Amino acid sequence: MTTAQQSIGSGFGARSTAREVLRGIDLTGKLAIVTGGYSGLGLETTRALAEAGARVVVPARRPEHAAEAVAGIAGIAGVEVDALDLADLGSVRDFAERFLGSGRDVHIMINSAAVMAAPETRVGPGWELQFATNHLGHYALVNRLWPAIRRGGGRVVSVSSNAHRMTGIRWDDVHLTTGYEKWLAYGQAKTANVLFAVHLDRLAAPYGVRAFALHPGGILTPLQRHLPKAEMVAAGWIDEDGNQVADSFKTPEQGASTQVWAATSPRLDGLGGLYLEDCDVAPQADGTAPGPGVRPHATDPDEAARLWHLSAELTGVNAFSHGEKIANE
Repeated sequence: MTTAQQSIGSGFGARSTAREVLRGIDLTGKLAIVTGGYSGLGLETTRALAEAGARVVVPARRPEHAAEAVAGIAGIAGVEVDALDLADLGSVRDFAERFLGSGRDVHIMINSAAVMAAPETRVGPGWELQFATNHLGHYALVNRLWPAIRRGGGRVVSVSSNAHRMTGIRWDDVHLTTGYEKWLAYGQAKTANVLFAVHLDRLAAPYGVRAFALHPGGILTPLQRHLPKAEMVAAGWIDEDGNQVADSFKTPEQGASTQVWAATSPRLDGLGGLYLEDCDVAPQADGTAPGPGVRPHATDPDEAARLWHLSAELTGVNAFSHGEKIANE
């Protein structure tokens, strides 16, 4: 079976940094929105895009904290912060309305914000936090911002994880109401991130907008805030003193490279709906064992369409229903 999930020989790799993949690329006049753009990989993404000349909008659940974080990007203008809580669809709507009201176009949309392995938490109408934040919030945000994204004709990047290999979508109980397990919830949300990119690309490509999903690699960032130290020691990530011991882990600068490459590389022109790793198109891989590549359940177009329709039903938003009208306005 042929697949588009094959290396294109990008010239970059696991240890490339965001700055390196942007070398020679001028983003002057471009606008990027980076959710989670004030912490971990998101902050390094914001820094690299701004250094390349882009105007970067950083939506944040804690805008005051975010403003302090991005203020540390010394000497760089063109970074702004606005309020957004992805777990609150009202907040998503308000952010999108404010942005659309500015009349600006979106050339790069990077969905980087995430919650990982959190204790069982319910938001909105009882939704599971990780599925709601990592997937549904980003789904609603992109759909509400679609007029600006369409005008920008750029790329939408969905930051997933190799944790997608843990599970497909739990169609019989997507909010895990009958038995919560934090890693199963995270794995489902990361599968949803890939499926979102697959179907968005199918819908958006005729308008010149392409979508990608990716695994950034293993990196120690604030994403691990919900994990007990003992669990990370047992996993071989850190030692008893909290020092990183996993040789395979990347620095945040290296971890940000694949999402920056996905958003800007001319090597990806004409492509879309793909899963990326280490600044290249990842191979298709079978099974749930550790290893590189994307599992078939995360790129299945029928599963992607099914998730899109479920997400539209749950959020009441679908920019591609009835032409380009936003539903339930």
